[in-house]
Amino acid sequence: RLLFGEFNLPERRSPVIPMIALLLSFAGVASALVNTAPIVPRSVARAAAAHMSFIDTLEGTGEETGNEIWDPLDISGAVSDEALMWFRHAELKHGRAAMLASVGCLVGAAGITFPGNIANGISFASVNADGVWGAWGNVPEAGKLQILTLIFMLELASESKKPHYMRGGVPGKIDQLPFDGIAGIWAPKIKFWDPLGFTNALTEEQKAKKRKAELKNGRLAMIGIMSFIVAHNLPGSVPGVPF
Repeated sequence: RLLFGEFNLPERRSPVIPMIALLLSFAGVASALVNTAPIVPRSVARAAAAHMSFIDTLEGTGEETGNEIWDPLDISGAVSDEALMWFRHAELKHGRAAMLASVGCLVGAAGITFPGNIANGISFASVNADGVWGAWGNVPEAGKLQILTLIFMLELASESKKPHYMRGGVPGKIDQLPFDGIAGIWAPKIKFWDPLGFTNALTEEQKAKKRKAELKNGRLAMIGIMSFIVAHNLPGSVPGVPF
């Protein structure tokens, strides 16, 4: 869980941020990380409980809002169920990406670097010689292409999964890599998330609790990474964020 407050950071030097993590915050590639509970279409939900609207079946409410849906503009009442599932999918993948990006910013600002080289003759430290926000420009062109290709592959896997998350599928869920596998590169049908099955020992109640924590931490992380971006472009605008 990410907490944002005062940070005592060293003088600016050549921090290395895991640049992939930072880029993912804008690309939404982290959509493949965690399984979520299935969303029940309105027709099914009404059959089970006619008084309950579709939005009430979604996870994510908390004590902060009195365990009720926080929707002061009634956006959920103006869009279809499919649109609500699209919103949840976007919230999940961007929240996950923001968690990665926020941690990447803090690690990079603390001066923690990967050892070794990112490419022949190019060290990780040299990539961020211009600071956290200048690292992308120092990544070799081949590395940028690899990052963008990975983003495309994960987005393709997410959008091509059947059933689609807007048609009864599970928003934010990718069980397997997008293809059956390539000999010598990866094993067929390997699970992208939790390949060793650590979550298999959890009860449904424990899984629901962790899904709720993921949503809440993702929301906080989205606020956090936006704060970092604003602080960088408007120095002094965000207390405790000098980078």
